Amino acid sequence: MTKQETLKRRIRERMAKTGERYGAARRAILDLSPGPAVSAGPRVRRAEPEVADAVVREATGRSWDQWCDLLDAWPATGKNHTEIAAYLCDVFDLDNWWQQTVTVGYERITGRRAKYQMLDGTFSASKARTVDLDARALHAMLVDPAEYPSLFPEFDVTLRSRAATKAPRLAFDTGSSVSEVLFTLFVRPNGRVTVTVTHEKLRTSDEVEVWKEYWAAWLDAIANS
Repeated sequence: MTKQETLKRRIRERMAKTGERYGAARRAILDLSPGPAVSAGPRVRRAEPEVADAVVREATGRSWDQWCDLLDAWPATGKNHTEIAAYLCDVFDLDNWWQQTVTVGYERITGRRAKYQMLDGTFSASKARTVDLDARALHAMLVDPAEYPSLFPEFDVTLRSRAATKAPRLAFDTGSSVSEVLFTLFVRPNGRVTVTVTHEKLRTSDEVEVWKEYWAAWLDAIANS
């Protein structure tokens, strides 16, 4: 019997005795209750994670320093993103979203992943703004190539998704590079629309900063149109 099969058997036995759910029984057996970080002092972070320390602690029971200490002690050295996420699932019972969030946070803190960097090595920028606009009218403009010269006069823009999709994806050709932009429109109960722009496949973190400024100004412009 493998180590993993033995662990599962012990978990099932505890569940039968205590009536606990699988995750609770596994945490009890592995003694995975939150504890203090094991590092000698504050960890030096190469980059800050996207999720605040208080949020990750509330959701997972551990701070970023504690997660980094646990992964270092595993050790996560030499492991790739998928292997680290799988370990967080198998041992700590994190759901898919928190597996990915903790893994990305660990990679950024330890310098494995630069700020804004994605799994494929490219970079991503994101901006959002809640505006008083007709969501259907804005969507119609985003999927109509005839509108692009007025919406994005500086660039050669091509529709990459189907016109009927709820989240249009456009390709932006600057002359020196081609990247993709995803537009998500969320209609709030009060009728206002949250427009989220996610600009993907950027080459450097410097490009991210440039595009974040561009999209902030673009969102201001459509809000005041």
